[in-house]
Amino acid sequence: MEKVDRKKKAYELFKNGYNCAQATVVAFEDILGLDRQTLLNVSIGFGGGFGRTRNLCGAVSAFAIVLGLYIPHSDDPMEGKAQIYKHIQELSAEFKSRNGSDNCGELLKNVKNLTQGYLPQVRDEEYYRVRPCIKFVLDSVEILEKHLGLDE
Repeated sequence: MEKVDRKKKAYELFKNGYNCAQATVVAFEDILGLDRQTLLNVSIGFGGGFGRTRNLCGAVSAFAIVLGLYIPHSDDPMEGKAQIYKHIQELSAEFKSRNGSDNCGELLKNVKNLTQGYLPQVRDEEYYRVRPCIKFVLDSVEILEKHLGLDE
């Protein structure tokens, strides 16, 4: 079986207009058991720090979606939550150690002309030139791959 280049896939998705959460989640579509459209739908609201509220980075939010779909967990709600929460906290700590924060607003604090509100910003060359978001997407994919043992 040919190895999936998830970082390349995530990069292309982001460059084609999908948000950070969508690009990260769909990069793992080969192992998640859901079709692309469903994964895009499930992750759409997490972009821009949760619906452009600039809270938790969408690429970090994607950790919960990927882990929740990929890792089998106990039927016991307490045990299942504890297992997934542990993984999410480990992944989030790695992301924060690389980037200093997992908060979208903090991560984008040096971006000039950052628009507010619910309307997505136009994706043009300037957008991609000044935004560090692609780095956060690629970091999240790499962190997930390593954590899940898919980087070998």
